[in-house]
Amino acid sequence: QVQLVESGGGLVQAGGSLRLSCVAAGRTSGSYATGWFRQAPGKEREFVAAISWSGGSTLYADSVKGRFTISKDNAKNTVYLQMNSLKPEDTAVYYCAAGSSIVKVTTTPYIWGQGTQVTVSS
Repeated sequence: QVQLVESGGGLVQAGGSLRLSCVAAGRTSGSYATGWFRQAPGKEREFVAAISWSGGSTLYADSVKGRFTISKDNAKNTVYLQMNSLKPEDTAVYYCAAGSSIVKVTTTPYIWGQGTQVTVSS
């Protein structure tokens, strides 16, 4: 069974950058879309970005558009989230997830990673 493992989180000052990675471990045959979500303390989980299996289509939440970039390397079974110009309000646990399509992954993903903490100081 496929497992998703996030890494790359940490502490960064406002205006800084981080790159998160989501690696699919175990059996990785078949195609799926991948999304990034985040959950801040006291807040609901929110969609951040998504990418199709081929990498040809992407979606972004308005709050991160222009600052975050999602990409992938299928040969490495890895999806990335490059986060630039980070703000304190970006502080959250970030999760990657897999779904059957780029649209469905935004609403009903079927596999979740364990999450990685991103903290942006002011």
